[in-house]
Amino acid sequence: MLNIGCHLSSSKGFMAMGEEAVSIGANTFQFFTRNPRGGAAKAVNERDAADFIKFAEKNNFAKIIAHAPYTMNPCSADPKIREFTRDTMADDLNRMEYVPKNYYNFHPGSHVKQGEDIGIAYIAEMLNAIIKPEQTTIVLLETMSGKGTEIGGNFSHLRNIIDRVELNHKLGVCLDTCHIWDGGYNIIDNLDDTLEEFDRIIGIDRLKAVHLNDSKNILASHKDRHEKIGQGNIGLDALAKVINHPSLKKLPFILETPNELDGYAEEIKILRGLYQEDTIDK
Repeated sequence: MLNIGCHLSSSKGFMAMGEEAVSIGANTFQFFTRNPRGGAAKAVNERDAADFIKFAEKNNFAKIIAHAPYTMNPCSADPKIREFTRDTMADDLNRMEYVPKNYYNFHPGSHVKQGEDIGIAYIAEMLNAIIKPEQTTIVLLETMSGKGTEIGGNFSHLRNIIDRVELNHKLGVCLDTCHIWDGGYNIIDNLDDTLEEFDRIIGIDRLKAVHLNDSKNILASHKDRHEKIGQGNIGLDALAKVINHPSLKKLPFILETPNELDGYAEEIKILRGLYQEDTIDK
């Protein structure tokens, strides 16, 4: 089965997101833990979370993914922003335990001309401060496009973060197809080589989820502008190879394309039609 969903609004709670996902043919979803442009978060409804856990099991859901707000920057030059980021992520990880054994994804951030080494050190410092041995949530570092002073524009950045985190068995990676294309990884012609490089540098076992997005930009543009599936520079054929690749095809795929709900439903239908159930895993 293709495990696929899209980004949904969390304003009505877990059950509402689960039901909305099923209504468009999805069996997973992504959501913001709080206002993506701020810091406010609603209290978790424990009954709603418990009902969703049962609903997800009944409907064969893959793991769901929480996405950190964009206001976070763990490697900012401003200590107040780093403190906000640390406190926000720590709170989010506590909240995620109401729906245990799922994923929490975040952008590694921008070092703002401090240099990559300092940026990576700050990110690892934060993760060491908040990751707990007892947590069931896996924290995902997202691959980025490398615009400006972003950390995560190449696989080595993420490896360097992972190596500095003590409880790094609680860390994984979310691969964004638009981001790595914009970052210079040619997944049209060299998908196998890209994944082999990922495995060599990070380890394919750390790859836990995929943001499945087309790109408005050409290869190595370092701009990060998502496009609807099949309408960008990556194209439908290449993205079909992504969802069917033996190293990827069992992972949860999340659409972050510029769509409303009906657009996501159409993309999910198209991609399910291109998924090859009989491909043998490596």
